[in-house]
Amino acid sequence: MLKPDDKGLIPAIIQDANTGQVLMLGYVSPESLRLTLDQGHVWFYSRSRQELWHKGATSGSYLNLRSVTSDCDEDALLVQVEPAGPVCHTGAQSCFFNPVTEPQWDSPAHPEPFGSAQDRPVEGSHVLQELWQVILERRRTMPEGSYTASVLKGGVDRAGQKVIEEAGEAVIAAKNADPQAIASEMADLWFHSLLLLAAAGVPPQAVCQELERRRR
Repeated sequence: MLKPDDKGLIPAIIQDANTGQVLMLGYVSPESLRLTLDQGHVWFYSRSRQELWHKGATSGSYLNLRSVTSDCDEDALLVQVEPAGPVCHTGAQSCFFNPVTEPQWDSPAHPEPFGSAQDRPVEGSHVLQELWQVILERRRTMPEGSYTASVLKGGVDRAGQKVIEEAGEAVIAAKNADPQAIASEMADLWFHSLLLLAAAGVPPQAVCQELERRRR
């Protein structure tokens, strides 16, 4: 009998059935596991959004199920799959590629005195991961009628122009103290920033690594 944690979830290690490579770690609920077994595509439960998450539904990089086994304590799962594309939002096949030699923990000793909502960890990173996969697919196929493809066709100049435009609109929303408008304009800015990275051939992981370097 499977033994979920106090939130009703079980960690699932995702492994390439053909190569044995560990691809990612996710969490499954009873419902997402049932969908996985019924449909043959891996479903997770998003702890940040508190909802089911069909891996690949946006990017097309589905995880085609081959088998599910539990460990001896029945509180963790090994899910073997055949991936339909890159699993990591960086475009890498696996999410595991950062060597750890001197562990740095993301838990500052003296947190800034923000309010309770602002003091929470950043959530929804999987949205950016899947969005990056969509952008890479649009760059590869350049479909007609796609806004993303139209910006990418204009190269760095067009993408850079849009970043400047969206940054200005985000600042205006912030000056107007409109939380909903700020979130909307920042979403536009983040999206076009990803387009600029794609146009320049730089993965988001390079930005994350630079931020990590500065934090150290």
